[in-house]
Amino acid sequence: MARIPLNGVSVNVEVVGEGPAVVAVHGFTGNSSTWEAFIQAACREFTVVAVDVLGHGGSDAPESPERYTMQRFAEDLVALLDSMDLDKASWLGYSMGGRICLYLALKAPQLCRALVLEGASPGISDPDERRSRVEGDAALARLIEEKGVAAFVEHWEGLPLFASQCRLPREVREKLHRQRLRNNPIGLANSLRGMGAGVQPPLQERLHSLSMPALFVAGEEDGKYCKLARSMRAAVLNGQVSIIPEAGHAPHLEQPQRFNSAVLEFLRAHRETDERLQREYSTPS
Repeated sequence: MARIPLNGVSVNVEVVGEGPAVVAVHGFTGNSSTWEAFIQAACREFTVVAVDVLGHGGSDAPESPERYTMQRFAEDLVALLDSMDLDKASWLGYSMGGRICLYLALKAPQLCRALVLEGASPGISDPDERRSRVEGDAALARLIEEKGVAAFVEHWEGLPLFASQCRLPREVREKLHRQRLRNNPIGLANSLRGMGAGVQPPLQERLHSLSMPALFVAGEEDGKYCKLARSMRAAVLNGQVSIIPEAGHAPHLEQPQRFNSAVLEFLRAHRETDERLQREYSTPS
């Protein structure tokens, strides 16, 4: 792991493996360790660049919510690729991280070889629903500030969205719980204010402009995000959907073997296509 200075903040990054780069971006309350099983499965074929989102894990947690906007963190990720001398990468994002990766793919498509979004949303198009979400996230931010991370995590883990995670092995649940408790309260509160689904620009109307291969992943028990995955796939020219059986909102944790198999099959296929096209273009006519 290394803390890399980017645009005035330091972002914690874990780099493992060999081959084409895959930048992995976790969800809210997570950190790079959420990708442990994927890293183990992928590292012989791909270089996994697992990033702690600003305000999470070992990354900085600035006091100003304005530093946490999706635009600002996307700029940090662009700077990260530049610091690593990478001209492009595949992007893998879960939940909040999926929204970040989608925003980046629309902002800087030239940096995106392929896109994998798990349990992700393109944002909220209805203004009243957006306003309600902003108010709800502000209330959660106040809960963190007033009651502390432990009280918030207890509330967060009790949400219906994560009910299927009760089937995780006890040691996995305890490890996930400890990881969430280590987060910085300022970082979590400001992430809700700066990167919540209500404050991000809704991206539905721009999905048709995506030209890179895209895979939309959801757990079959997560009805809302299965619907979102299928609707995004319908809007994207080179889109595919993978619905993971016996999983809820976090297939990469709940069914890691099935998730890894689906994602790696997708990434391998498009790596081989890239390599074939490079050979064709480099062969003298």
